[in-house]
Amino acid sequence: MKHFLNSILIIFFLSLFLGCSVESKKRDYETDDLKDNLINSHLDKSKDKSRSINDRKDDLAKAYGIVSTLSDNPLKIERLHNISIEYYSLDEQEKFKQLNLRALDLAKRLKDSIKLAKSYGFLGIYYRSRELDSAYKSFNEADKIYLSFDKDQKRDPVTYAYDHGKVLIDLAKLSRKVKDYSESENLTIRAIKKFELAEDKTESYLPLSYSNLGTVAKYLERYDDAVFYHQKAIEYAENTKKETLYAIIGNNNIGTVYKSQKKYDKAKEYYNKALSYDGFLRKTPKQYALLLDNLAYVNFLSNDTSKIPELFYMTLKIRDSIDDQYGIATNTLHLAEYYKSIDNDSIAKLYVERSRDISLDLQNNEELLKAYQLLSEITNNEKGLEYANKYIRLNDSLVKEERLVRDKFARVKFETDEITEKNLQISRENEILIIAILGLTALFLLGYIIFRQQQSNKELMFAQTQQEANQEIYRLLLNQQIKLEEGRQLEQQRMSEELHDGVLGRLFGVRLSLDGINQRANDGFTESRNKYIDELKSIEKEIRLISHDLGTESLPSDVAYIDAVESLISDLCDVNEINFEFSNDEDIDWEHIDDQKKVNLFRILQESLQNIFKHANAKSIKINFDFIEDKINLTILDDGIGFKSAKVKKGIGLKNITSRVSQMSGVVQFLSNKDSGTVVSVSVPA
Repeated sequence: MKHFLNSILIIFFLSLFLGCSVESKKRDYETDDLKDNLINSHLDKSKDKSRSINDRKDDLAKAYGIVSTLSDNPLKIERLHNISIEYYSLDEQEKFKQLNLRALDLAKRLKDSIKLAKSYGFLGIYYRSRELDSAYKSFNEADKIYLSFDKDQKRDPVTYAYDHGKVLIDLAKLSRKVKDYSESENLTIRAIKKFELAEDKTESYLPLSYSNLGTVAKYLERYDDAVFYHQKAIEYAENTKKETLYAIIGNNNIGTVYKSQKKYDKAKEYYNKALSYDGFLRKTPKQYALLLDNLAYVNFLSNDTSKIPELFYMTLKIRDSIDDQYGIATNTLHLAEYYKSIDNDSIAKLYVERSRDISLDLQNNEELLKAYQLLSEITNNEKGLEYANKYIRLNDSLVKEERLVRDKFARVKFETDEITEKNLQISRENEILIIAILGLTALFLLGYIIFRQQQSNKELMFAQTQQEANQEIYRLLLNQQIKLEEGRQLEQQRMSEELHDGVLGRLFGVRLSLDGINQRANDGFTESRNKYIDELKSIEKEIRLISHDLGTESLPSDVAYIDAVESLISDLCDVNEINFEFSNDEDIDWEHIDDQKKVNLFRILQESLQNIFKHANAKSIKINFDFIEDKINLTILDDGIGFKSAKVKKGIGLKNITSRVSQMSGVVQFLSNKDSGTVVSVSVPA
């Protein structure tokens, strides 16, 4: 009963909780969907280039405000990334950084590795033009996460290959910047494999990767490889949106490779190929000026002075018009070299000083070095020596700085590898520990299972013994009842025979004697004797009927079980001086009811009566067996003092009753109120 009530309460509260929880989640999902739609709307407006920059920024701020109200989940991180990208496109670098730092923190808390790697990648983009070591560290963290995916092989590599490739190509460009060309080449090859896996046919990263390989190969003086890689870059850009751009860049880079080999005619050929894309170059004056300057400089180096210095001036005019300071620094340096070559040092000095000043402002050390070197050559001895010393100091400083940055990169990589190795060692130790724990747990479970099995076997043996004992008791009760019934029938038969053969015979003899007297005598008492003779006949008839009834079997075949039940009730109620009423539904075919079920019902009745006698202070009891819808219903009603429902959870007798009913796949109810009696209702399948 206790278990039954507890189960009902648990199911009720669980259903209530789950119902509320599901409803709450449903409302949350609907709210999040609404917010997501608003975020998308503001993001779409921020991308509309026909609107003012301020209006686009306002929409990004609104989108961020809504994102801040979202619950912490992967979608929130994705939205932070989306908004940060738009801020980056509007040159809001600090906003870009702040949003990605927040995304990084949230990804760490949620342990979302994919979003964590993306956040590191975006932070690397922020730092790559500011702090090379911070950029390298961020990209390296992202690379480490993607490499862990490759190792554990729990994710489809295609799903993250594209993002991993972008991180690798950024690392490659950083390595190239600090002149670690071998590392740059290695990283670029890894990036290409990732882009090929991601089937990057329509994007620009495969052409960019091959372009970087070409540049690295040129610095390593593998010129044939450099040309090959730049041609591959052009090839991979075919039939994409950036086909023309990469054709121009590729041909320009090939021209530069040939310039480095002093193959000036081949260099001119490829510069002119790049310049043939006239329509595109008119829309990109910066690129057009670069090509013109390269062509002019190759003409100068090859002593083709037919269009010199006109091409330099044309280039400088374009760069001045678009305020291309980096280009101007290079352009004026080339003009200075030209005028130096024709011994016009005064004009050369004007242009080289302009290049120096711009390079100082831009911290363009590469052009500044060339400016110091040229100034040392065209200036008088004392001033020239000063410029030469500046050149040496700057060159040494740059070499040292490049070495320091390379060392930082190496240290970051080494620390990463060291941490990875430590993690592997810890992982191996954890695996051993886990295996040991699992082994001990398995042994414990095995021991527990064996113990429980032994206990179950003992309980099963006890239950079987109890069942056999109950069946034996029932058989003994039946045998006792059968013997009592046989004795009763024998006694009835004997009494029938005594009445029929003894008493009835003697009465018959007396009646015959009286008849004989009536026939012989005529003394006036004949009528009286006839009256007594008729009375004797009536007595004979009645005795004959009684004898007949005693000699006939009047009980049905199932009387033994019901008699045993009624005998139990009668005996116990007589001893305890309590009135009882008992009824049995004749539709119950007790002869075909399972013996164990009859024993259980007998014991339930016996236990219930004992409870009434001990606790109820009842004056009368009603007991009914009913047969309704193929179920046997036993109802035991008393008019006692009743009991509190809490006692149902404690009584051993009631637990036994509940257990027996459960064995028969039935149900039992105990209904009681104080001073209102008790009803025990049992219903079991027939």
